[in-house]
Amino acid sequence: MSDASPTLDHAAAPARPKNAPHRVLLASLIGTTIEFFDFYIYATAAVLVFPTLFFPGADAMTALLASFATFSIAFFARPLGALVFGHFGDRIGRKATLVAALLTMGVSTVIIGLLPTHAQIGVAAPALLALCRFGQGFGLGGEWGGAVLLATENAPPGKRSWYGMFPQLGAPVGLFLSSGFFWILLHFIDQDALLSWGWRLPFLASIALIALGLWVRLSISETPEFSKAVKKQERVQVPAAEIFRNHKRSLVIGTFVALVTFVLFYICSAWLLSYNVKVIEIPFLDALRIQIYGSIIFALAIVLAGWLADKVGRYVFLLVVTVLIGLFSFTLAPLLTAGVGGIYAFVTLGMFLMGLTYGVIGAALAAPFPTEVRYTGSSLTFNFAGIFGASLAPYIATWLQSTYGMAHVGYYMLAAAAITLVCILAMGRNKV
Repeated sequence: MSDASPTLDHAAAPARPKNAPHRVLLASLIGTTIEFFDFYIYATAAVLVFPTLFFPGADAMTALLASFATFSIAFFARPLGALVFGHFGDRIGRKATLVAALLTMGVSTVIIGLLPTHAQIGVAAPALLALCRFGQGFGLGGEWGGAVLLATENAPPGKRSWYGMFPQLGAPVGLFLSSGFFWILLHFIDQDALLSWGWRLPFLASIALIALGLWVRLSISETPEFSKAVKKQERVQVPAAEIFRNHKRSLVIGTFVALVTFVLFYICSAWLLSYNVKVIEIPFLDALRIQIYGSIIFALAIVLAGWLADKVGRYVFLLVVTVLIGLFSFTLAPLLTAGVGGIYAFVTLGMFLMGLTYGVIGAALAAPFPTEVRYTGSSLTFNFAGIFGASLAPYIATWLQSTYGMAHVGYYMLAAAAITLVCILAMGRNKV
């Protein structure tokens, strides 16, 4: 196979998909919601409680940076998860692989809720935390690509972006639930109780969500496009080898097409939460309320993106949104130094732009790859982008703000937007 394979929008679609549309979209949405809920409760705890419980003895900024370092581990684990789960997703099918990915992520999350702290077992505590974070990343690395394909490979012609939007909605819904859980928790317990035992509850609550996700995932059939590939004996023995042999260009350029998506999101979520709580000392509840508000804007923009991108085309849509993100970067410092009103304005604009780019990025990254390697190719592309764009974004932004000032965080976002813009142009209209 070569990179000249037809895009998803031009792939032949079966006249009558086996799965009912509402069931497919529900399965893709619920699965990614659970995965991202698990992922984001870690991000919230990395700001609110982990610096104190797992990295004591250092000054507050050093402890926060150490906590963000464990946060980044998951992003380096995600490509490995993409390779492993992508292999089986392209070899044995999307459905079974998605179930395995959900279990991997879920078990890792529940174990975090059971971990002893540094005060109980010393340096082994952050080591175990890092190991569980690796498990979270490994599971999410296999989840995302499969969920996107579950939706897009069941989509009727001309509806790829709309169908591909549903698994993307899992990110804002997961963010809403994770921030909301901590926000509700802090209405019933004080900060001391949160640090003592309350922080464990969101992680343990994941057990119920895992059961729900498994029930939904097990109720669907294999995607029509993968079933067709099986019948035509189009599967390859080692999908990753095929990707690196014949689709390197799509893999590399696609990685940086998604770069600004990740940088923008983690500046507007994990880093902003730490800035609000640790730097300007906004109360926990108020900072979480900002996160919850941002997740709603994020979700609404994703829905708009899924509808609009099918009208104008993903290529033009992503170009315009990326230029807007570049312009938005110049507002970062003025808005975030203008008080609470400025912070809300920043979140409104940032999360709206984030929803526009994230809503279509799933379908865009899957488009260049043929069915037989699409799980592996789209997963690797997305998760490599996570390494370059997200893994160290909170750390880098924190360091830039504390060392050089707020304006340099905006320059960081601008640089990511410029790289993404060049790569969208290099990818070309027919590959996005």
